[in-house]
Amino acid sequence: MVAISMGSGASEGGIPLRVVTGSAICDGHDAAINIFRRILQSQGAEVIHLGHSRGADEFAHAAIQEDAHAIAITSYQGGAVGQFTHTRSILDEHGHEHVFCFGGGGGTILLDEVKHLRDQGIAHIYTPDDGREMGLVGMVQDAMSRASGIDLMDESRLRFDGAVSADEHSAVGRLLTLAENGDEGTLSTALETVRSRDKSDECPVVGVFGSGGSGKSSLLDELMLRIQRDNPGAKVALLATDPTRDKTGGALLGDRIRMNSLTSPNLFMRSFASRSSGTEIADCVESAIGVCKAVGFDLVLVETSGTAQRDSAVAEVSDISLYVTAPMVYGAPSQLEKLAGLDVADMVLVNKF
Repeated sequence: MVAISMGSGASEGGIPLRVVTGSAICDGHDAAINIFRRILQSQGAEVIHLGHSRGADEFAHAAIQEDAHAIAITSYQGGAVGQFTHTRSILDEHGHEHVFCFGGGGGTILLDEVKHLRDQGIAHIYTPDDGREMGLVGMVQDAMSRASGIDLMDESRLRFDGAVSADEHSAVGRLLTLAENGDEGTLSTALETVRSRDKSDECPVVGVFGSGGSGKSSLLDELMLRIQRDNPGAKVALLATDPTRDKTGGALLGDRIRMNSLTSPNLFMRSFASRSSGTEIADCVESAIGVCKAVGFDLVLVETSGTAQRDSAVAEVSDISLYVTAPMVYGAPSQLEKLAGLDVADMVLVNKF
C-alpha cells in the first residue's frame, strides 16, 4: 500500500493544478497511471483522466480544451519518444508551450531516450532510479512543483483582440478559465470583445443529470456522435462537473474516459470540479454557458456530477433538462419519491435497460 500525504495543489495563479492523465497509445497498462492520478488527487490536483491507449493528439487537444497546466503519460509499450514528441509538437503549434509534460515507463524508456526528451525540453521522464530515491509521492510532488509556476490567469493570455469562434478551441479554453476563476466584470468585458454570435441567435442548453453510474457520459458520447452524423456542421460544447474532495481539494474529472466522439473539431468539452459550489454543478457553469453562447456553439450540453437526490440546480441554467437513471440505480421504489430531479426534469431516460 502506498502511503499518501495530503498537500495543496495550488498553482502560481492561486488555482488548483489541472493535470491531464492517461496511458500512451496501444498501451493497456493502466495500473501505473491510476496510482499516479490518485496521488495527484491526494495532493490537491484536479485530474482530467483519459484512461488507457490514448494518442498524442488526444492528450494535446484535451489539454488545450481543458486549459491544463500539465500532462502525465505512462508508456510501457515502447514508442515513448514519438508519443511525447508529437504531443509537445501539437501543444506548441496551438500556443500551449507552457504545458508541462511528464511521465514514465520503468525500464521500457531507455536512459538515452530519457535524456533526449529532457534535454530537448519535450518532457520530464521519471526513471526507476528516481522512484527509488524519491518514492511515488515524491515524484508526483516534484512534478507538481515544476508545473506550479504556470499561471493560467496571467493577463497576457487572457487578453483578446477580436471575435472568437467556436472552433478556436485554445481561445475558448482560456475564456472558460476566466469564467471559472476570474471576476464577473473582467469576463463581461472579454465577452463584449470576443462575441461572434448575436444574443438574439443564442443556442439552446440541455442539462443532463442523474445518479452516479446511470451512464450519463456514455449517453452524451453517443448523442454527440449522432449529432455529428446527422448534422455534420453543428458545433457542440459539453460542460461537465465532477465533485471536489473535501479533505484534499483534489478531484477526478473522469468523464472523458467515456468519450470517443471528441476527435471532431466541431465538438468541445470542458471539465469542471465542483469546488465549493455545494451543488451538482460548479459555480462557474452559468458563466461558462455564456461563453459558449457568445462564441457561437449551436448546442450546449451540461452534465452534472452524480449526486442523486439533490439534482435540481442544473434546471436553473438549462432550457431543457433530462434526468438519466437505470434499473435499480435508485434503490427501492420509494426512493424515487425523494429525487428532487424528477420534479424539475422535462424528460426522463431509463438507460442500460
